[in-house]
Amino acid sequence: MDKPVDFTLSCPIPIERYPHVLMAHGGGGRLMHDLIEKMIVPGFEGLPDARRHDSAVLATGSDRIAFTTDSYVVRPLFFPGGDIGSMAVHGTVNDLAMSAARPVALSAAFILEEGLPMETLWEIVRSMQAAAAAVGVKIVTGDTKVVDRGKGDGIFINTAGIGVPLTAAEISPRMVAPGDVVIVSGDIGRHGMAIMAAREGLELESAIDSDSAPVNNVVENLVAAGVEIHCLRDLTRGGLASAMNEIAGAAGCCIALDEAGIPVREDVRAACEILGFDPLYVACEGRFAAFVPESDSQRALEVMRAVPVSSNAAVAGRVSEAPARTVTLRTSVGTTRIVDMLSGEQLPRIC
Repeated sequence: MDKPVDFTLSCPIPIERYPHVLMAHGGGGRLMHDLIEKMIVPGFEGLPDARRHDSAVLATGSDRIAFTTDSYVVRPLFFPGGDIGSMAVHGTVNDLAMSAARPVALSAAFILEEGLPMETLWEIVRSMQAAAAAVGVKIVTGDTKVVDRGKGDGIFINTAGIGVPLTAAEISPRMVAPGDVVIVSGDIGRHGMAIMAAREGLELESAIDSDSAPVNNVVENLVAAGVEIHCLRDLTRGGLASAMNEIAGAAGCCIALDEAGIPVREDVRAACEILGFDPLYVACEGRFAAFVPESDSQRALEVMRAVPVSSNAAVAGRVSEAPARTVTLRTSVGTTRIVDMLSGEQLPRIC
């Protein structure tokens, strides 16, 4: 029999509904948002810039650095278009890129389950090496722990990264302003559908590969071109919809998306329809949204489309003042609906 729950009445999470951590608390939706904002962030108030952003930019004397960390628990470990090793490098590099920082060094910590085939571990390590070399970043430190058989699901990886900001300008959700244009760097939803197909053994008419990829070079080109960037956000757990809701809430604005401008591959759209998913909420691992002023939007598009990973970048929406803290979608048939934050878990263990 479970022990009585020893929570106080001041606990910020609705304990009556969630006496235990659920998979949905890691899904990128409202439950995860509430867990972070109401329980975890208040306990670590030393780094205010870490809130609602992918990495924190810190002042260290006369210099600044960006610092981030993330953990990877994807299942299966190998999937079309990638694996947990390459994704652990891409994810942390991309988190640094969202602060317009050039990655300098990464750490890698492995939690290994007893019984994991050594050949599998070696393949993952080599994949991490190749991904880091392709980005031009070094993995300089790390850690390894082994847990009992049946307690680790093969392997979990944590990577942390430091980077150097490429611009002195603040790039964060609070800089988003009415009049900004929202540009997505490519088609959305492929990572989530690739994982789903691999996990469930689905035989689709066409193979869907994950979009897992580094995007730091795209961001560096935007900065080098002098594009005024207000905010960058990668579209991982919770997809485009949850990312837009987080930014609309932080900036106190309205983000109006246009379905016709959001790139979704037909095979991904068809797979989502078959499985009952909304592409707006499906995770990506190599896509991001850029908020730029209208005057810089065409130049930003040209820069992004010149790089293969973002060659089909498109304008997905615009920012207005009202209704505040709201995301709307103009559908392909001309109607408008509210796009809320994902409330639970659509696809667990996606990254």
